Amino acid sequence: MAKIKKRISTLSPRELEVFHLVAKGMLNKQIASKRGTALQTIKVHRGRVMQKMQAKTVTELIRFAQEAGITSSLD
Repeated sequence: MAKIKKRISTLSPRELEVFHLVAKGMLNKQIASKRGTALQTIKVHRGRVMQKMQAKTVTELIRFAQEAGITSSLD
């Protein structure tokens, strides 16, 4: 848990926002539409989130969010 929270602390505010939205199950297109940004921008942020969180898959990223209390498995 401490490792996950430390990784989360390395995220920029925009990356943290993308992390939250990915953890809720939103797709890149949906996030881009919600944020009013280009799809490519979201892909870059999501890639940085995956790298900083050391997640190999989106499923692993969602599990990290659940463990950190960012989202529940019922969201």
